[in-house]
Amino acid sequence: MNQGKIHDIQFYSESLQEEMDLLIYLPYNYSPLYKYSVLFASDGKDYFQYGRIGRVIDEYLDKEEIENVIVVGIPYKSVAERRRMYHPDGDRQKDYIRFLGHELVPYIDEHYPTYQVGGGRGLIGDSLAATVSLQTALKYPNCFGNVILQSPYVDEKVMAAVESSSNPSSLSVYHVIGTGETEVATTIDGKLDFLQPNRTLNKLFENKGFPYFYEEFNGEHTWKFWQPDVRRAVKMVYGQ
Repeated sequence: MNQGKIHDIQFYSESLQEEMDLLIYLPYNYSPLYKYSVLFASDGKDYFQYGRIGRVIDEYLDKEEIENVIVVGIPYKSVAERRRMYHPDGDRQKDYIRFLGHELVPYIDEHYPTYQVGGGRGLIGDSLAATVSLQTALKYPNCFGNVILQSPYVDEKVMAAVESSSNPSSLSVYHVIGTGETEVATTIDGKLDFLQPNRTLNKLFENKGFPYFYEEFNGEHTWKFWQPDVRRAVKMVYGQ
């Protein structure tokens, strides 16, 4: 099977005032003559390592089952930094969201042949990375047209952001949660029930009228269950 390449790039973020590592996956058929959709992945290293997202895209492209996609992975530097940047209460979350919308998108558009419209850009994340992906998509509705949420952490701030969305029809949401996610061990907050808040969020998405896919899988809060779901999510969002 043909294989794409992952390029490691250093990007200085003004919003975060630090160098950010980027993992940019270019599919095997990459050429400046084609146009590409872009999928931005927080927990970026995990999506390549555990989610095998590059391999999934290679496979689908090989069979011509999906459109052309570039993946931009943004790895986190430490568990503590991840929380600061991804959690709704994190002191760096606003800056991280700004970095995604105001710096990373223009950089990718400048250096790669992208569609440069909301429908051509998506965000993907698991757990807290899903939370910040959703909040970013809601903050920049003209910038991102798709969001893939794998077991997001959901609190009042997340619900309020969805509730106040004024243009739900412009954002397609893919949302999964495991029925076993009732006692998820977190770094600071002890064990949390992820399932119930996600069910509440599900009702809110439906009531607001987002283009929406929701499913509860039989499993826990781990890559063992997210990895096979990456395959379906990519196919559903980028399938021809």
